[in-house]
Amino acid sequence: MSVPRKKDAAAGPPGRLQMADIARLAGVSTATVSRALNRSPLVNDETRIRIEELARSLNYSINVGAQNLRLQQNRTIGVIVPYDSATRQHLSDPFFLSMLGSLADALTDQGFDMLVSRVDAEQLDAAAKPFDSGRVIGIILIGQWRHHDQLNQLAARNVPIVVWGVQLPRQLYCTIGGDNVAGGRLATEHLIAGGRRHIAFFGDVRLPEVAQRYEGYAMALAQHGLAPAPEFQISTSFLPQGGTEAVQEMTRRGLDCDAIFACSDLLAITSIHALRERGLRIPQDIAVVGYDDIELAAYCDPPLTTVRQPIQAAGHRLVAALLALIEGQPSPSQQLDTELVCRASSAV
Repeated sequence: MSVPRKKDAAAGPPGRLQMADIARLAGVSTATVSRALNRSPLVNDETRIRIEELARSLNYSINVGAQNLRLQQNRTIGVIVPYDSATRQHLSDPFFLSMLGSLADALTDQGFDMLVSRVDAEQLDAAAKPFDSGRVIGIILIGQWRHHDQLNQLAARNVPIVVWGVQLPRQLYCTIGGDNVAGGRLATEHLIAGGRRHIAFFGDVRLPEVAQRYEGYAMALAQHGLAPAPEFQISTSFLPQGGTEAVQEMTRRGLDCDAIFACSDLLAITSIHALRERGLRIPQDIAVVGYDDIELAAYCDPPLTTVRQPIQAAGHRLVAALLALIEGQPSPSQQLDTELVCRASSAV
């Protein structure tokens, strides 16, 4: 006759693997396992991969019911896209669609829902309303615009918010963003390497991300003994007509440009159309480089050279950073690498 084994009190309920079991096998704390499985940036890649592989081999899955209780049943994250009230940039902008898709994938992977809304860029503090009303447990904001101070105020009153943007002085909130200075430098150095010397810059430098791209542009020019002439910086919106308006302004100023660095792919593509209407050949007469590497960039005519932002990685990093904040953990800002993608719009 067999003797029944005593139940180990620390083993948890029979028949279901517990997070504590994974922690014991991996030789780490239960908190570390939780963060790793939620892809928190607080866990290094080597440890996260080891824990994920162990959990996968044991067919372990996150107990969504337990997380629901811990998060008071609400598993909705607010994703907010600011808009300029003067231009009303649409959500159909390819960059926004790519970012929303990346965030939707990342949130679905973690068992969360996404509530998308918009706020006036002059009133970024309104981004907290879905959190204050209890509709969401945290906020992801796509873009800083010009009110860094308002975002600091939200962080100071402990609104869990993570922003897609740049790191600024005296910043209290968490940002995840591409390396815009490096991106601007890569684009400009590429054009200079192709023999271009009169490079126009299209973008609104009042916006933090664009300002850093301009900084990289100016650095690259200076490193090659070329002074960044103020008249070559043309402020324009990210709207579809922005490229056309910038080319019109370039013509009005009488600028003799042999290249354009546009701060978004949509700006670059519409600039190419406007340049062709003026009888200019791309890239023989004027080379064009964009920014973001939206899907359309590879299929326009000619295919667009651009600076790629890591959009898919960005979604996971933004979600992981926000979940860490919600759980009361520190969530430092992160800067993601950018890379140049060379195509025919800048080739000679």
